[in-house]
Amino acid sequence: MTKKVLWCVAVMTWSSMNVALAEDKVTVGLTADLFSKYVWRGQDIVDNWVLQPSAGIGYRGFTGTIWGNMDLTGEVVGEGQFNEIDLSLDYSHKFPGQDLLGYSVGVIHYDFVNTHFAATDEVYGALTTSVPLSPVLRWYYDFDEIKGSYIQLSVGHTIEKLQQWRDDCYCSVQVGASVAYGTAGYNEGYFGVDEGAFNDLTLSAGLPFCLGKWTIKPSIAYSMMLDDDIRAATRKSDNLWGGLSASVSF
Repeated sequence: MTKKVLWCVAVMTWSSMNVALAEDKVTVGLTADLFSKYVWRGQDIVDNWVLQPSAGIGYRGFTGTIWGNMDLTGEVVGEGQFNEIDLSLDYSHKFPGQDLLGYSVGVIHYDFVNTHFAATDEVYGALTTSVPLSPVLRWYYDFDEIKGSYIQLSVGHTIEKLQQWRDDCYCSVQVGASVAYGTAGYNEGYFGVDEGAFNDLTLSAGLPFCLGKWTIKPSIAYSMMLDDDIRAATRKSDNLWGGLSASVSF
């Protein structure tokens, strides 16, 4: 069996197991994001409108997710075709005996469908904090095609209940920023730059609000590549994009 088939079997098996345990508070989430372009880690992947649907199921700290990017205008693949489908499995929890420090570990399979790019796989770990600005340190390691690491530090702040209609329905403001470093293997694989260097700085803002059981979030983001050699190797080293997200969980 191919790695793609094994991943699908693993996620479907895990999901089916959790559905059978519905009495143990399994959560299911659905999201649809419409963005003016697809930017990943500062890289301009699709320079036009995209639709990014996803579905996830969680149980006792585990979350399995399937996510896709659909090229709506035919920028890189056929119009209305997917150019990427990702499968991920995550486990997140707090460290015992306290409430300020948590962690996440997981694995991601990237399948670049309808393109000539080979599929690849990453493992990751993260340290999360419940202090002002909620800093998070994430480490991703591609052990398959790239064999390199991407290390990201992010901060964010939410102004809760800017406007409230009922206890469970309100509008908030979210702002965030991140900076990331790529090792020599990562930068060589993606940019042909054989040295470790800072990759991207990304800024974002969103305005989530409720609409019935759904959460709607208009957002805007800006990213720039930081290293001169990496900037020269990317087709667009500075990107501004926005869009609208709709999500529901039950």
